[in-house]
Amino acid sequence: MCSIIFGKNVTAAAPGSAQGLYLVVSDIDAARRELLGRGVEISEVFHDDAGVYAGNGKPYLFGRSRVSGRDPEHRSYRSFASFSDPDGNGWLLQEITTRLPGRGLSLDVATLTELLRETETRHGGYEPTAPKHHWSGWYAAYIVARENGKTPDEAAKHAALHIEGARDRAPA
Repeated sequence: MCSIIFGKNVTAAAPGSAQGLYLVVSDIDAARRELLGRGVEISEVFHDDAGVYAGNGKPYLFGRSRVSGRDPEHRSYRSFASFSDPDGNGWLLQEITTRLPGRGLSLDVATLTELLRETETRHGGYEPTAPKHHWSGWYAAYIVARENGKTPDEAAKHAALHIEGARDRAPA
């Protein structure tokens, strides 16, 4: 869990001096509704077809590079909304539902719970035909593969190979 404080004169930085700050959310529509409910003036959701979203957020804050509506393919990292805090600093909400490879585990309980349930279901399909193994090795390999950007099918294959490879490396 993380907290972000919005308000006037919260830091010694000059008001409005921070632009292109990112606030990553897993559901941009819900986050936008939450901010609207708290009186924040926030843009409509927009996306970027060109893929130039990484790095400098200023084009989004000032209306360049925006295509109205969420990303049509619902890809992570592609849907945004922008707002300013009371000091005039510019923020971008960015929706990330699947992290890019190497970006690590999410500490969000709901996201991790969903991933564990997905893992349990996939392992249930693998176990009846699997060599003897402890579920934790398969789960770990599956979760790491998913967090590294693999699809559920790719992660299941990776986990199965991990178990089969572990069996081949086990002492006789």
